[in-house]
Amino acid sequence: MFKYLSKFAKTIQDSGAQTANHSPKTGKGNSAQNLYPELAKNLDNLRAVLGASDDVIIREFSLGPRGNIDAALIFIEGMIDKNTVDENILKPLMYNKQFQSPGDSSHLNDIENLMKRAVSVREAQRVSSAGKVISGILCGDTVLFVDGSSKALVLSTKGWESRAVEEPNTETVVRGPREGFTENFRTNTALLRRKIQNPNLIIETIQSGEKTKTKIGLAYIRGIVNPELIKELKRRLDRIKIDAVLESGYIEQLIEDAPLSPFATVGNSEKPDVVAGKIMEGRAAVLVDGTPMVLTLPRLFVENFQSSEDYYSRPYYSSLIRLVRYISFLISILAPASYVALSTFHQELIPTPLLITMAAATEGTPFPAIMEALGMGVIFEILREAGIRLPRPVGQAVSIVGALVIGEVAVVAGIVGAPMVIVIALTAIASFVTPPLTDASAIIRIILVLLAGFIGAFGIVIGLIGVLIHLASIRSFGVPFLAPMAPMVPEELKDTYIRVPWWLMVTRPRSIGQHDPHRQNFRLMPRPSSDTEQ
Repeated sequence: MFKYLSKFAKTIQDSGAQTANHSPKTGKGNSAQNLYPELAKNLDNLRAVLGASDDVIIREFSLGPRGNIDAALIFIEGMIDKNTVDENILKPLMYNKQFQSPGDSSHLNDIENLMKRAVSVREAQRVSSAGKVISGILCGDTVLFVDGSSKALVLSTKGWESRAVEEPNTETVVRGPREGFTENFRTNTALLRRKIQNPNLIIETIQSGEKTKTKIGLAYIRGIVNPELIKELKRRLDRIKIDAVLESGYIEQLIEDAPLSPFATVGNSEKPDVVAGKIMEGRAAVLVDGTPMVLTLPRLFVENFQSSEDYYSRPYYSSLIRLVRYISFLISILAPASYVALSTFHQELIPTPLLITMAAATEGTPFPAIMEALGMGVIFEILREAGIRLPRPVGQAVSIVGALVIGEVAVVAGIVGAPMVIVIALTAIASFVTPPLTDASAIIRIILVLLAGFIGAFGIVIGLIGVLIHLASIRSFGVPFLAPMAPMVPEELKDTYIRVPWWLMVTRPRSIGQHDPHRQNFRLMPRPSSDTEQ
């Protein structure tokens, strides 16, 4: 089935590529040509390309002692800092005394001279093509044109409103940093720089999206990351030809190794400390402008059970909680299927008192166990989705009241047995313990319930073997998804099922950071000072 879906997807992809290759180019103006020495021609070209948008501002003014040199500023209102444009660009150019004194005014046509002596902004770039001018305007910069010059100045004046750095709602912690990424690209790179103050931290910027020109940053530490990983990541990003990239999820679905798998092979996080920790292990991060979700790769299956708080707290309780996460995941995928198999095919495995209680509770229910499990599972997913999509105060009320009312009424009416409601409730609570696996666990849970309803425990075993084979067959940027469990790497198990103390975590994961495996010194176990040392 997966092979058929893969061929079908490839056919659609090939036909779409042929359509894109044969589609005509549309658009007004020519953004690839060089700039003209005449100001009027440049402004006409920009008006043709940018259209009649009200937010595109063209501010024309005059330079020189007699106002005999025309100039213009072009910017998009709402994306620039007005104070910077007024005080650092317009005011010096219009009222600077050296430009108002009589004499030779030929130097006013020299863009490089204006950049050095007039405008006072942090970044200024000379450009000679209309394409670079348009790109700068759409990115929030201000462009200065002067009549008589075939070059323009792209001045950094970005200043749109942005959300402040806040604690992310998706990754709450009791102990640890409270800051999270925002929708601003440079704010996110600065948060990452604050965590890793190392000159080897490289942030390369590219653009993706044929229409949106979204800024994308690749962050990694030179000397720790595998160079082949960066080459492969750049290759996958370069082959992306899409109109718009509005969120990092677009990139994630276009660069992952197993697009038909329910398991994500590319990680994501809103917390700078989490991303910094993964980069320090030898991973690469992908930052997308306009979203607080930062991608990390390669991703391993064990990362679904790890939390940043595990590394800030003492190792003993952190290890216990990590084992609880593994158990919760197994409960979330096995509980409904196990109940269906036991109540339908393997009643002899249930203790007699419990079997009598279950029989009394389910007496009179009109549906078999498999229908009850599927129906209650669908109702749970509906309630969960309603709680997420509705406004927060209303969503919480719907989730709590809906679960109580529907469960109680279903039992009283004799539609569903009370044991099934308990099993579904336990499954729902267990699924919330591992949020990264919520999507995959829901799909696996339905498959196992269907197998258990038809062939009992044998179906559950067959389903689990299939899931295990699938997990062992996929990779994430060349790294086995089940590493370090399959293939088994004993020295890396120190941070898999449990988390050993920091003074024992001397090396980085070999499957990821093999180019610089040494993370810290040996013999860092804390010891009290002896009397002789004092």
